[in-house]
Amino acid sequence: MVLSVGGVLTAASSGVTAAAAGAAPSDRGDPKVLTAKSSLVSLTPSLPKAVVRATSAKHRWRPGKAIYGTASRNQLKVKGAGGTTIRVNEIYPTDKHGKFAKGKFPVVMTMTPYGKGSGGSSAPGSAQKSGGGSVTGGANNYLVQRGYINIVEDVRGTGSSNGSWGLFDPIQQRDAVKLLHWAAHLKHSNGRVGTYGPSYLGIDQMLLAGTVHKHSPLKAIFPLVPANDSYRDTAFMGGLLDFEFSETYLGLTGTLNAFNPLRDTTTDAELLADLVAIEADHANGLAKYHAGITTKILAGGPEAYDEKYWRARAPETMLKRIARNRIPAFMVGGEFDIFQHGEPLDYAALQNAWAHRPLNAPMRPHQKVTGRYQLIDGPWEHLNGSSVGVDKLELEWFDTWLKHKHTGMAHARRPLHYYDLGTGKFRETTNFPFRHAMPHRFYLHNDDSLRRNKPRSAAGSDVLAWSSSGSPCGRPIDQWAMGGVSIPSHMSGLKAACADDDSTTPEGPSLIRYTSRPLKRARTLAGPISARIIANATTSETQWVAEVEIVTPGGAAYPISEGALLGSLRKQVARRSWHSHGRTILPYHRYTRASQHAVKPMANTAYNIEIFPTLATIPKGDSLRLTLSTSDTPHLTPLPSQLAKLTGGVYNVQTNHRHPSSVTVELRKPGRAHR
Repeated sequence: MVLSVGGVLTAASSGVTAAAAGAAPSDRGDPKVLTAKSSLVSLTPSLPKAVVRATSAKHRWRPGKAIYGTASRNQLKVKGAGGTTIRVNEIYPTDKHGKFAKGKFPVVMTMTPYGKGSGGSSAPGSAQKSGGGSVTGGANNYLVQRGYINIVEDVRGTGSSNGSWGLFDPIQQRDAVKLLHWAAHLKHSNGRVGTYGPSYLGIDQMLLAGTVHKHSPLKAIFPLVPANDSYRDTAFMGGLLDFEFSETYLGLTGTLNAFNPLRDTTTDAELLADLVAIEADHANGLAKYHAGITTKILAGGPEAYDEKYWRARAPETMLKRIARNRIPAFMVGGEFDIFQHGEPLDYAALQNAWAHRPLNAPMRPHQKVTGRYQLIDGPWEHLNGSSVGVDKLELEWFDTWLKHKHTGMAHARRPLHYYDLGTGKFRETTNFPFRHAMPHRFYLHNDDSLRRNKPRSAAGSDVLAWSSSGSPCGRPIDQWAMGGVSIPSHMSGLKAACADDDSTTPEGPSLIRYTSRPLKRARTLAGPISARIIANATTSETQWVAEVEIVTPGGAAYPISEGALLGSLRKQVARRSWHSHGRTILPYHRYTRASQHAVKPMANTAYNIEIFPTLATIPKGDSLRLTLSTSDTPHLTPLPSQLAKLTGGVYNVQTNHRHPSSVTVELRKPGRAHR
């Protein structure tokens, strides 16, 4: 789970503006949505540097020059929870003689499970040069050269730290609290600490910020691609297992930590002896953990549901405490990130908590906001080359909260910076869901069309057959493989097959497409999306996958967002769902064992499918499409117990006046004020 940020990020008078890199002009055969997205992604890995300027005439903050050298003390031992040895590297500013620079400095800390390396860098990938990023979140020399102490921790059970690793194990936060206080009391520390890092390291920050007390040394966090709900954002979608997570990510983590590269590089006899023992401990612990969690999930145990195990690892449960602790958070997300669903929800929840409103409610249209909580959400996948481009934003954020500089960043009037996939521009706004967006319901008709009017027929329906596998050609194969398809394609100047255009996906008994008429005027698709499918089935279990696409007059189809739902977990929680003008725009499901309810064969049943949010202006003449299918290969994998109930299923999707199926999208006029 790793991230990159591309494009040009600029602090402006409203706080922080993310200005898109110039999008290439579009051939009329190409939709703006593709041109805007690929023009940014294709810049990877040589992305433009962040440009940070004055936030107002009153605040003339400029990024400081690199006035210090850097040096490090490596493999320092810190006692974690229960006395377990946690090892860290300290990278510190030096004077012209190579000695620790005079003065007191804030501390910036990151906690990585991928191995911090031997010289303050991270493996694989490193931050060995000034401003360099790391896909696994290593040292940040850019900040050190500008007056910060940097602490890079090997999370318990990884790298050079003792103990056994577990995914977001709560004991890791207890370790981090001890490390936090240790860092705050370093000889040259000014007692104020901030945290940074992508993905796992971003989630760690959220969990830590909710674990500490109000007067903790932790004063600011900068999480890149943090999840909101580890169950929904990481391991499952719609109650269905995420194959890439369960097999690919956990397997990668095990591989990275079963072998410690320091074993071949260190000359310290004591450390080498420790590393041999640590390596064996890690390999054994990871093998037990991976085998154990996989077995429990595949057996349909508690870990296969959103219950105690996942609740203890969900940043969502910490957001109210983060606001209570008055810890500012600047987040960076991606509209094609695996955490596409959670990042705007984090923003809304933190703003709600600050405003003393219900945490999980939609923000009100005229709700006041604070610059303490900001989100940049751009056209990025999860794995684009790490945090390249955000160094100056991090510096401004930490200068604001750790050095008390008057940057103006804390007073941003529009702290939500969201990229419009259709126009290729960032929109500076305040609220999520977006203001001025109205829910529009499109009904499914059995001539494969999407229309605003209900079907007139009393008996219309379409047949779908459940399939154990479908075409892998689609955006999900890229999105949940963290850019594994699009990034190398865009780096070569090519369109990414399937990820950028899935019009070649073959029709079949397990897939139906419903397409609207060409729009008479441009409209912006803005915010959450939901599909309400009414269907009967021959089986006691069903599987639904819904994808929204934009279709050009030439027939090219560009995938925007997706959602899924396992039929037996369809029960919707009304008070946690989001509604607008009497229509559900974000359905919420418990996904617990207690919420399971078998599908009654051949009875019409309603399924409310959450489709992840987006912001995309649809040009005049283009169409909106909903693709409904019964599989998402290889992304979603039914458990063995679910598979037995799904096999042989035939679904009748109702497209008639009595039981109309539909999709509800939030639309607004392009250019409407975003405040």
